[in-house]
Amino acid sequence: MTNLSSADERGLHGLSLDTQVRQAFFAMPPDVLTALDQRMTAGAFARNLVYLRDGQTEAIRILLRPTAVLPDQLAYLHYASLTLINALKRLPDMYIQDFAVRGVVPLTPPEEKWLWDCWGPSQREANPVFGRLDAVIDFTSPMWKDSLHYMEPNLSGVGGIYIIPAAEQLLAEVVMPVVHEFAPRLDLEPGQDLRQMFMQELDDHLEAIGRRGRTLCFIEPKYSADGPDEQAVLAAYFRDRYGLSVLHADPSELELRAGEVCYQGQVIDIGYRDYEVRDLIYLEAEEGLDLQPLRALFKTNRIVSSAAGEFDHKSCWEILTDPQFTNKYFTADERAVFRRHVLWTRVLSDRRTTLPSGDIGDLLAFARHEQETLVIKPNRSYGGDGILIGPSTPAAEWEAALQTAAAAGPEDDHWVVQQLARIPVSEFPVIDPAGGVCIEPFYTVMGLAPTKYGLGILGRASQKQVVNVAQRGGLCSVLIGKPGARLVGPGEPAKLA
Repeated sequence: MTNLSSADERGLHGLSLDTQVRQAFFAMPPDVLTALDQRMTAGAFARNLVYLRDGQTEAIRILLRPTAVLPDQLAYLHYASLTLINALKRLPDMYIQDFAVRGVVPLTPPEEKWLWDCWGPSQREANPVFGRLDAVIDFTSPMWKDSLHYMEPNLSGVGGIYIIPAAEQLLAEVVMPVVHEFAPRLDLEPGQDLRQMFMQELDDHLEAIGRRGRTLCFIEPKYSADGPDEQAVLAAYFRDRYGLSVLHADPSELELRAGEVCYQGQVIDIGYRDYEVRDLIYLEAEEGLDLQPLRALFKTNRIVSSAAGEFDHKSCWEILTDPQFTNKYFTADERAVFRRHVLWTRVLSDRRTTLPSGDIGDLLAFARHEQETLVIKPNRSYGGDGILIGPSTPAAEWEAALQTAAAAGPEDDHWVVQQLARIPVSEFPVIDPAGGVCIEPFYTVMGLAPTKYGLGILGRASQKQVVNVAQRGGLCSVLIGKPGARLVGPGEPAKLA
């Protein structure tokens, strides 16, 4: 190991740490793993780590083996993710100023009117966006920085604010004490609590806009019977932990009283929304929803995320990967992050554009010829629906998708074509239906939620290449580890005790 460069040695620490974690779990008897799985399921129900599906409550699946990240890896992820979030915050002004930007991240006419009405100097000076960036990274690779690739943004109503820290803490309390029996020197711990970082961001924003009150309202489809039951749990957590006035409302339950937005007579100082503006506009048109309270929150800059959250299109990656935009709007340091980590992405249409090689070429011809290296995604949907992975899609189906995208009009849904990311695969112990234990491979994707105070990581795992909890995947909690005193050499067994 003496011939390793310092960079190689730092990179290999991640592999060494992962090896120790894997060997600890491989050493556990099946009955121990089965008991841990049962305790984790019970703990998920007890801590409201649940998913509502067709009106039925399911425990969110939390895989027993944590994913280990080193402090320097966490610091770099924080830096790169915050760079992207701060760049995306500028999209509303770019949209207003540049017709070319409007073509890449199109809004419907009602959405555009909402932006004109609700975007002003206050939002430019203090622009609250709480988002999550979906990415892949191989923490075990010596070249782990180069393995980091961002796939898409989620800038509004993101899941995980409660789930991430609650799952990490549950794993640390239930599983890690048993792990230490088999690997006493393995030191893993939860990261910063995203709930606290979220609340600090809200406090900072209220101070920035000069709002003295601290009443927070979570605004979501309160009576929906599908999805993670997170915001009601968050509201209860903040009330119990901080003694705050925290409300939980459906948009239909908001009202204006003497110029103030209220829920059941209580004034709301700041709202956190789990709604896209286009969904609100639909409810106004189809169900007569009164949107004046929400418009007031947007106009007075008291909603998180701001109108910038409407630009969580997958196509915004074109803004970050096309020189016509990057050279005009972003700094050299930002462009360096984009080039290294943002996947080449284009709105799929019949046109010429800059290709991954840097040459200008026909987009449809490129997408047809390079199917094996690409993926097609609906631009504004979520939950993993409608994704076509080039290598696993029949050529006829791929061609049909190209033709559909090329024929789309201004009012139709749009599609993007993106470089196919290599999704890391990790092995996890799982309990089969008969109660036996087996080791199975899972694809893993990380949801990175950056704030200026730190980073939350929503690790997700699935045996499908489309990794999403809504697609019945599971969580692989990310815990922070410490590099060992020395690296394990090739062919040398790790010493766990």
